[in-house]
Amino acid sequence: MAQRHVVILGGSGFVGRHLVARLLQAGDRVTVLSRGVDPGKRALRPTGASLIEGDVSDRGFLSAVLDDADAVVNLIGILNEKGDRGDGFERVFVGITESLIAAMKDMGVRRLLQMSALNAGHGDSHYLQSRGRAEQRVRASGLDWTVFRPSVIAGPGDGLFCRFDGLLRFAPVLPIGRADARFQPVWVGDVVEAFARALDDRRSIGESFDLVGPDVMSLRRIVRLAARGRGRYRVVLGLPQKLGQLQAGIGEFLPGKPISRDNWRSLQLDSVSFEDGLRRLGITPTAIEPKLPEILAGC
Repeated sequence: MAQRHVVILGGSGFVGRHLVARLLQAGDRVTVLSRGVDPGKRALRPTGASLIEGDVSDRGFLSAVLDDADAVVNLIGILNEKGDRGDGFERVFVGITESLIAAMKDMGVRRLLQMSALNAGHGDSHYLQSRGRAEQRVRASGLDWTVFRPSVIAGPGDGLFCRFDGLLRFAPVLPIGRADARFQPVWVGDVVEAFARALDDRRSIGESFDLVGPDVMSLRRIVRLAARGRGRYRVVLGLPQKLGQLQAGIGEFLPGKPISRDNWRSLQLDSVSFEDGLRRLGITPTAIEPKLPEILAGC
C-alpha cells in the first residue's frame, strides 16, 4: 500500500507540531506549509516532515504543493488581529479556506480536515463569525470534509495555562473580566488523536466534532490552577462587566496583547458543549488537572 501523503497548513504551530509527530509515527509522509516559521520554533519541528514556506493564501502556491497530496489538514489560525475591524480574521480563516478549497479542486484532492472552534458562527466576535463563515465554505465545497470544533486546547506550551503562568509570575493579584465564563479545556493529545482517527475513518466525512475535555472550568479556576501548579498563591479578582470591557480595550495596546476587544466579545459565550466528539471517535477525554505539571514544564 502506498504511503499516505498529508499536507498540513499551520503545521508549525502548537497543535500542528503534535499532529505532525503523530502522523509520522503512523507512517504517513507529512508536508508542513507555513507562512513563515519563527526561528525559535523551527527546531521544534519533528524530524521527518518536509517544510515549505510560502503564501498559503495564494491558490497557485497551494496547487503546486498539493501535487501528490492524499489529504489536507487546515490548522491555520490567529487569536488576535491588528485593529478591530475583522479584516485579519477574514483573510486568515475565510480567505485561506477559499484558496485551499479551490486549489484542492484544481489538483483533484478531496479529503479536507478543517480546524474550527466551539461557537463558530455565533456571538458578536469577528473571530467566531469568521470561523463560522470558513465552516460554511467547507460544508459547501463538495469535498470530503470533516470539521473539528474544540474548546480551549491545553498542553505544553499552550496559549491558556502558559499565558496565565507568565502573567502570574509577578502579579500577586490578577484582575480579570468574565471570571465566571466557562470552558471545557481539551488535551492537545486528544485533539491530535481525533484528527488522526478521522483520517482513517471515512464515516467521519461530512461530520463535525465538538472536542471538549471532561471538566467544565471557569476562567477563574483556570487561573487558580495555573498559579497552584507553580506553588503560588494568587488572588483572582473578577471585574464587573464595564471594567472587564475597559481592561480588554487597554489590553490591545500592551506587550503580547494579553486580551483584546474581540477576545472580550468571544468571552461572552461559554465555550462548552454537550456533544462529546472525542467519544464519537472512540477517544476517552483526558482530565486536564493531572496534566498541569507537564503543561507548565513546557511553558
